[in-house]
Amino acid sequence: MTSPAFILVTPQMGENIGAAARVMGNFGLPDLRVVDPRDGWPNLKAESVAVGSPVLKNATLTYTLDDAIGNLTRIYATTARPRGMEKRVLTPREAMAEARAATEAGEAVGILFGGEKSGLPNEAVSGADAIITLPVERDFSSLNLAQTVGVLAYEWRAGDPAPDDFEPVSDPASKADMERLYDHFIEELDRAGFFHPPEKTPLMVNNLRAALARARFTEQEARTFRGAIKALALGRGKARIVRED
Repeated sequence: MTSPAFILVTPQMGENIGAAARVMGNFGLPDLRVVDPRDGWPNLKAESVAVGSPVLKNATLTYTLDDAIGNLTRIYATTARPRGMEKRVLTPREAMAEARAATEAGEAVGILFGGEKSGLPNEAVSGADAIITLPVERDFSSLNLAQTVGVLAYEWRAGDPAPDDFEPVSDPASKADMERLYDHFIEELDRAGFFHPPEKTPLMVNNLRAALARARFTEQEARTFRGAIKALALGRGKARIVRED
């Protein structure tokens, strides 16, 4: 599936360009287009902050917005300010879900991000198919350029499953395993004289069982917990032998 192009329109700081390229690389978005950057191109500060991101190395430089979006069929404009235009307004989550469906249908999608000082010009917003705005506090709505890119990049991949190299959680412990754990735990606590006064033993036992049940142990965790109980019991026995000697 083709990913959307992220288009930085007249960005000012090389650091923000580099940070945008870095987070795009993190989330597998290879198509960065930079329109007329203030401090020229290539930019050493961008290269430093990008920490080797291939996205920056392969970024496209243009000097007009028309050149940057000429091959695209659907455009979203990010802005924190109402523009008084008859435009659909979407959250990043809504927009990226729509963009994913559009790319799957064969469209070429672009997301516009404005420069740090004043955001996108009105003519860029007016030509977009929809506006993306983040649900920020209205009295403090200006986001850093690279942070905004990061939010949209995350939302693009938010529906993907966790990476395969993380080990899956083992199966939940069976009720029989949990009963053995409860019995083992209560038995060792009783031997240690934990239940005092005796008349409160049933209540204390029920509280302990309830607490352990809420933990929803896996098979591995139940085995580990029983191993810990056994180790503590053996350690208590060794300490008793040392004292007696």
